[in-house]
Amino acid sequence: MSQAAWTTQLIALHGWAGDSRAWQPWAELAEARGWRFSAAERGYGGLPPQQPRWDPQAQQRVVIGHSMGPHLLPAQVWQQATTAVWLASFAAFVPPGRQGRSIRAALQAMGQRIASGDTTALLRDFFREAAAPFPPSALPLGPLEHGITTTGRQRLLDDLERLEHSAGLPAGYPEGAKALIVEAADDRIVHPVSCAALREQLPQAQVWNLEPAGHCLLDPTLAERVLDWIADEQP
Repeated sequence: MSQAAWTTQLIALHGWAGDSRAWQPWAELAEARGWRFSAAERGYGGLPPQQPRWDPQAQQRVVIGHSMGPHLLPAQVWQQATTAVWLASFAAFVPPGRQGRSIRAALQAMGQRIASGDTTALLRDFFREAAAPFPPSALPLGPLEHGITTTGRQRLLDDLERLEHSAGLPAGYPEGAKALIVEAADDRIVHPVSCAALREQLPQAQVWNLEPAGHCLLDPTLAERVLDWIADEQP
């Protein structure tokens, strides 16, 4: 299909410690509808960083972000978005009060493990929690398959710090954008208070709560269902 025929474009970004290969099923389903699917990449492992731009022909511009993904996209991407899909995500990762103090301490301990060279073991621990209640073997390919590069390790540290200080909607988030929030009932990564805060920030959003589902939302039907929702939101 020619670029001129594209009226819907999706830009997707994985979360912390993920990579863009997780979007392959989404890309295939989107392209079967005649939509353009562009996956951003942070470059933690063997894949180089990539930041797609909106095609001038795209009339419906949809951001899909998993976990920290929405907070890693530049403001210029958000400013032109018409629709946002938040997958197991948040406005502020660290909630206020006592719960926030324990989460902040856990993030700092993770950073210390990465800085000390314990990156692979740390990520295996993280992926086990992110996949639960399903086994880590159910996860899509990620940066550990090719190993974490020196540059990738620094990106993990930098993004972990950004995660700790995330607050509110991402810079450039467009007022009035249509929104879908997909929550995981069994999420061991994002605190329920942080999920609730995102709903409060986006009172107009449609909210789905998947059960059983962990942070990585390992539901083989989810991509098709989300794309159906996007299609229904087309003008």
